[in-house]
Amino acid sequence: MKFKAQQIADILEGEVYGNPNEEVFKLSKIEEGEKGSLTFLSNPKYNGYLYTTNASIAIVNKDFKLEKEVETTLIKVSDAYASFSKLLEFYNEVKNNKEGREQPLFIAESATIGSNEYIGAFTYVGEHVSIGTNVKIYPNTYIGNNCKIGDNTVIFAGVKIYSDTQIGENCKIHSGTIIGADGFGFAPNDKGEYKAIPQIGNVILEDNVDIGAGVTIDRATLGSTIIRKGVKLDNQIQVAHNVEIGAHTVIAAQTGIAGSTKIGKHCMIGGQVGIAGHIKVGDNTKILAKAGVTKSVKANQILNGSPAFNILDFTKSAVHFKNLPKIVSKLNNLEKEIKTQTK
Repeated sequence: MKFKAQQIADILEGEVYGNPNEEVFKLSKIEEGEKGSLTFLSNPKYNGYLYTTNASIAIVNKDFKLEKEVETTLIKVSDAYASFSKLLEFYNEVKNNKEGREQPLFIAESATIGSNEYIGAFTYVGEHVSIGTNVKIYPNTYIGNNCKIGDNTVIFAGVKIYSDTQIGENCKIHSGTIIGADGFGFAPNDKGEYKAIPQIGNVILEDNVDIGAGVTIDRATLGSTIIRKGVKLDNQIQVAHNVEIGAHTVIAAQTGIAGSTKIGKHCMIGGQVGIAGHIKVGDNTKILAKAGVTKSVKANQILNGSPAFNILDFTKSAVHFKNLPKIVSKLNNLEKEIKTQTK
């Protein structure tokens, strides 16, 4: 799909400097620009590339001043970075704007589906499923009985959504994610053998939730595992049964959250963090990568280490840890001196 410079300027409320009919059909970094590509310039350290790039169109800030002539057509906007992000969103919408139903697929007679839908081949939609308007479901997706999916949600290929799951509006779920599998609930008998505890709850995703690829969110034993509005989960995250993640919290890849833990609003959690079960993490908490959180945390904390503790105390401790060999050597020398003096 091709776009002209003037079309792009109209979308971004910008102004064209150069050929308004210049066409582009792909995006590029400014240093890797090719004929037919669109790029942007917002960081001054890349200014030099504007004069050497082969990109056909470049988005720049209104206050940018040319040092010499360029062959590239410019679109001047208030904020080049924000405008390019807006354009990426627009491009993504156009690229993913599929409609209709591919074959083969299975849709139960009791399921209801809104208008402007896209349902890819080999998709399974179970009994009493409710799917909203403008929902996009890519191939090889499984949607179990009694699920609800809100308007404008996109479910990419290979997602498995178990029965009774509720997904809000404007959500995005990437390939390979599994929502609603049984929680890890087992009880030992008198022989030391483990018997599964039935997991009869569900999973609820509120509006504007983004779930990365390969994420697993377990159904609750009773009640619901809840991902509140605006939460963003990276790839390969494990969310156990009865966990609740507060609104607008973001979590990086390979983090694991054990059962029945409650995480607050506006938290930022790094990659490979481990969070123990049955604890609470307060609002606005930041947890650095690879930390291990073993007990409840008050709001507005920054944590590091395993077991995790306050970042200031961790930093002080890290200094001592690095100097530990020197400290031990000094202690040994002092011990020798004391022994010598007491003889």
